[in-house]
Amino acid sequence: MNHILPAILALLAMLATGLASAADIPANPRTYRALLRQLQPGDTLLLAPGDYADGLPVHRLVGTAAAPIRIRAANASARPRFVSRSDRNTVSIVDAMHVAISDLDLDGDNLYVDAVKAEGNSRFAHHITLENLRITGHGPHQQNVGISTKCPAAGWIVRGNEIIGGGTGMYFGNSDGNAPFVGGLIEDNLVVDTIGYNVQIKHQNPRPGDVGLPTGDSVTIIRHNVFSKARNSATGELARPNVLVGHAPLSGPGQLDRVIVHGNLFHQNPTEALFQGEGHLVLYNNVFVNRDGSAIHIQPHHATPGEVAIFGNTVLAAGNGIRILGGGPEQRRRVWSNVVFAEITIQGGEASGNVIGRLTDAASALRQADGAVETLDLRLRRPPTGMPMETTSLPDADRDFCGTRRTDHTPGAFAQESPVPRLAIRRKGEGCGAPGR
Repeated sequence: MNHILPAILALLAMLATGLASAADIPANPRTYRALLRQLQPGDTLLLAPGDYADGLPVHRLVGTAAAPIRIRAANASARPRFVSRSDRNTVSIVDAMHVAISDLDLDGDNLYVDAVKAEGNSRFAHHITLENLRITGHGPHQQNVGISTKCPAAGWIVRGNEIIGGGTGMYFGNSDGNAPFVGGLIEDNLVVDTIGYNVQIKHQNPRPGDVGLPTGDSVTIIRHNVFSKARNSATGELARPNVLVGHAPLSGPGQLDRVIVHGNLFHQNPTEALFQGEGHLVLYNNVFVNRDGSAIHIQPHHATPGEVAIFGNTVLAAGNGIRILGGGPEQRRRVWSNVVFAEITIQGGEASGNVIGRLTDAASALRQADGAVETLDLRLRRPPTGMPMETTSLPDADRDFCGTRRTDHTPGAFAQESPVPRLAIRRKGEGCGAPGR
């Protein structure tokens, strides 16, 4: 017993030290900058209500998977407001890992800065969570971004944020392809009325091997978001799709990475398509409504389309419904069990089991195809049997846009048993229900 007791006491001391190091730390606009630099794994910085005018430098803060560093409002109903300054990005991330930031208002005051930026001088920014942020006033120019990464970034979770009227909503990666964005989850966000992209994920060059990026195959998921460019969109050469996805590395680690896009509402773009992509893509259970132009363009941008699967979507478009151009014969580009009403319904790919027609045919084929988005009911009046959905390895592919489990093979984004869809330009979780996550 005498030799066991010291070991037990030592273990208890270690546990006490660990518990003591994980603390809830109250802060206010006067004290938060000094406290920020002291955060350790497991700590939570609780920000009091008020205006914060000196930015949020998340520099060299490193938590762990089991004990992330958290920075959030002390009271989510009385949110801190970070007001931008012209000499710095509001939330600046440098060499940080396992950090979660939530429940803040970021007011750009129409200055030429970004709201959240993983800076270009950072070696890495991995496992960053951004949740329930409200980003406004970041729209004086298309180059101003709500959420941006300009360094290698892996494992980001971007969830439940609202970006209203920005220059660009989210921009992941760099224009030269040298800032890979890997294994991200972008879900339940509202991005509306941006000048440029609602979201862009840039193409990727071969990956650097010394900054902690995954070496195996990764998946980035874009799900249950609402993307709308009904107002404020740039025209001419500056026109941009709502969402653009670039290709994975063409060789080496990550060359088989996929982007999965499901359960999103894509709404209006007067100057470009709602979605444009290349690389390895899977799109299903989405709703696309563009009465001013096209819906889905799969086409070369910096490389070519790879393996592509598009199924179970509902599309209303004045231009192209689903257009696939380019890609090599060694990879399949399949389009099945979609409902597409457009000027040009489906072009390219291996098409089967789709319900198609001109946009003017939608009124007789769908329960309510005209009017504001809030009034739409895009379920088929007389649904045929489509092709079986692929549900084995794809998240929520056995559920429709509203989260209803599919028991038949009805084409389009809505199962026959689905309740009346409640589409709206607000976060999807506040309208048509998303599956449990």
